[in-house]
Amino acid sequence: MLGKLRALLAAWYAYFLEYRAEVVLWSLSAMLPLILMGVWTQAANGGDFALSASEFARYFLCVFLVRQLTIVWVIWEFQDDVVQGRLSFRLLKPIDPVWDHLMQHLAERLTRLPFGLLIVALFLLVYPQARFVPEIEGAALGLLAALAAFLLRFLMQYTFAMLCFWTERGAAIEELWFMLYLFLSGLIAPLSVFPEAVRSLALLTPFPYLVYFPAALLAGLPLPVGVGQGFLVLGVWFALFWVLNRWLWRKGLRQFSGMGA
Repeated sequence: MLGKLRALLAAWYAYFLEYRAEVVLWSLSAMLPLILMGVWTQAANGGDFALSASEFARYFLCVFLVRQLTIVWVIWEFQDDVVQGRLSFRLLKPIDPVWDHLMQHLAERLTRLPFGLLIVALFLLVYPQARFVPEIEGAALGLLAALAAFLLRFLMQYTFAMLCFWTERGAAIEELWFMLYLFLSGLIAPLSVFPEAVRSLALLTPFPYLVYFPAALLAGLPLPVGVGQGFLVLGVWFALFWVLNRWLWRKGLRQFSGMGA
């Protein structure tokens, strides 16, 4: 199994190296946190917020890094596979299609990472207040949380992709879900600036743990929950979506009637 995964990873990495220019554009398309960095740092200079201007800068810099590590698009790939009948050929391979999609995402991360770090270096020249030396423990926990957030985000989207067995527009569910993700994850504003009622509600969902939790760990900022509790919540949501995913997968295969099925 490990040999097959290494072969898939190497094949996808070679594929993305051929399209480096496209990967650069994907990296640039995820610059919203760096744009918001300028907005919130200016707001902090003249307002009363829980974070200072330099802390806002550090936070959004780390949000950008987390986003670079956790972007997922598997639902659109899966939707095309079902609608166009390509899933039939994937099912003939001696490996679950999910591993192919996962290795594709990991290979893209390896190709994207150097460009993302270059963008960070350029922005540190523009926003020197964002410069900081992360603690080793915080950086390690932040990267581990970012990996856990990526796996949960991937599983969530892959679970929604199972709906493509019953509808040709399964990606529409992800688009609605993304609106909640955008506002509750900490992507456009750290949770510390939210009203207490909104923050408490957000913490009941998986969204803050997908962006705010790993970004705050990397930036060395206060967390809304304990580190152990944060990883526990990620694990609980992963288990719930895993059970739902496997149930929908079995039901969906019986429903599938794509070309060649």
